[in-house]
Amino acid sequence: MKKDVAEFVAKCMTCQPVKAEHLLSVPEWKWKKITMDFVVGLPRTLRKHNVIWVIVDRLMQSAHLLLIRLGDSLDKFAELCFSKIVRLHGVPVSIMSSRDL
Repeated sequence: MKKDVAEFVAKCMTCQPVKAEHLLSVPEWKWKKITMDFVVGLPRTLRKHNVIWVIVDRLMQSAHLLLIRLGDSLDKFAELCFSKIVRLHGVPVSIMSSRDL
């Protein structure tokens, strides 16, 4: 089936402009290249958290989900990053986000 899909996409004129031009390289080690994004628009928890900060290792596809508040300071983000990510996995070589935050 994978072969059939690949052949179809290769011949499909609609698919051609949409396909990825720059594939990301595979990381050499876990937690050296990470991606992050935010899940917003959630109802507030009892502790007033309303955003989930999603941090994913690109190699293993494992994730950390951190509860934060909309409007938290950059100091709070740095504190969370060091206490939850760097402490466990070391400093990443690259961090990629689909948003400019």
